[in-house]
Amino acid sequence: MRYLPLTDADRSAMLARIGAASIDDLFVDVPEAARLAGPIAGLPAHASELAVERHMSRLARRNLSAGEAPFFLGCGAYRHHVPASVDHLIQRGEFLTSYTPYQPEIAQGTLQALFEFQTQVARLFGCDVANASMYDGSTACWEAITMARRVTKRDKAILSAGLHPHYVSLAKTMARFTGDRLDAAIPDLTPGAPGDDMARLLAAIDGETSCVVVQNPNILGHVADLSELAARCHEKGALLVAVVTEPVALGAIRSPGEMGADIVVGEGQSIGVGLNFGGPYVGLFACAEKHVRQMPGRLAGVTADADGQRGFVLTLSTREQHIRREKATSNICTNAGLCALAFSVHLTLLGETGLRRLAELNHAGAVAAAERLAQVPGVELVNGAFFNEFTLKLPREARPVVRSLADKGILGGVSLGRLYPGEAALAGGLVVAVTETASAEDVETLAQALEAEIAA
Repeated sequence: MRYLPLTDADRSAMLARIGAASIDDLFVDVPEAARLAGPIAGLPAHASELAVERHMSRLARRNLSAGEAPFFLGCGAYRHHVPASVDHLIQRGEFLTSYTPYQPEIAQGTLQALFEFQTQVARLFGCDVANASMYDGSTACWEAITMARRVTKRDKAILSAGLHPHYVSLAKTMARFTGDRLDAAIPDLTPGAPGDDMARLLAAIDGETSCVVVQNPNILGHVADLSELAARCHEKGALLVAVVTEPVALGAIRSPGEMGADIVVGEGQSIGVGLNFGGPYVGLFACAEKHVRQMPGRLAGVTADADGQRGFVLTLSTREQHIRREKATSNICTNAGLCALAFSVHLTLLGETGLRRLAELNHAGAVAAAERLAQVPGVELVNGAFFNEFTLKLPREARPVVRSLADKGILGGVSLGRLYPGEAALAGGLVVAVTETASAEDVETLAQALEAEIAA
């Protein structure tokens, strides 16, 4: 709990200095409907610190945490086992106190960690070069769209229907201020390839297209070959942007870079970073070397000093703090340093063999779960190819089913009705993620509970 020593006089002085009449003036950009008026329900207006701590502890105990229940939630954030050694290593004083990468004489450890992280991301994505990380996957996706605009001098981006709807929402919000034109679509539950709109994408690419943004595996778990799409983009002078929200999948399937993607972005939370109630996470960003001058964020590189000793430096940082604002590629001010370090430490501990083994465990568990859940009367598995996430079509709306399962202590998946409110055709869709943390007993528990719920 924070101790806030400011007095009313302190606040008044600060408001006067910036020309605001009240605290509320600082939030005029927040829609009225989204603002809280009055006290928070269930909380007293005033209480002692000890009483508040006890009250908040009671509220926290009402949560059902991921480790307490059979857990099958995914759609962009995944529960994987993170070894205790990861947390131990990232909390060493050399990392926690090392500040800042602009000062290489005192931050060589940080710079080397970033260099190793970049190398790992580039190899994982099959690209030439990666940056030192972005804030998260969704912001990395938007940065890729704006980078494609800079490279191609075009402003029309085509978004796959299989792109995470939150990523689409963020892009639409940002495009309101940049003028980028976005062509987006809603996925469907096509048997065999849910959310796959490859034909639409191939037909939509034209001479005004800056990029096509496609997620693989997509939001419904479908895995696709992007090679033909990449070739069509290049034929028309556009870039292919590939989004990866589950990097563990790349231990089992071809990387987007190998399939021809020009820019590959993603969410790195799956490796080394816990769910953390939605953040902080770590955005991954890689591209072909010929486009590196248009890459947002910063890159750490290796060099040699006057005595020939190896050292690490920031070699490229086209951001506002370092160059003129109008020349900056992005206004991102930093990177997700500690999360990037956790990603790098975990991936180092896994190694290539370990990552492949982890991917095999995930896929095998998902295949077994899909076969079992498809046996539930009325339930249909709509995926053909998938990695560790697949979509079920239920004979009734999935959202209340998920709610009821949670009340019984089972976090049974993400309903498409929650992701796509108002899309009746998707209301019966349930996306189920299976990682190495889900046991066979967990799958059986979910199957039996789902069967009872549908029969009720």
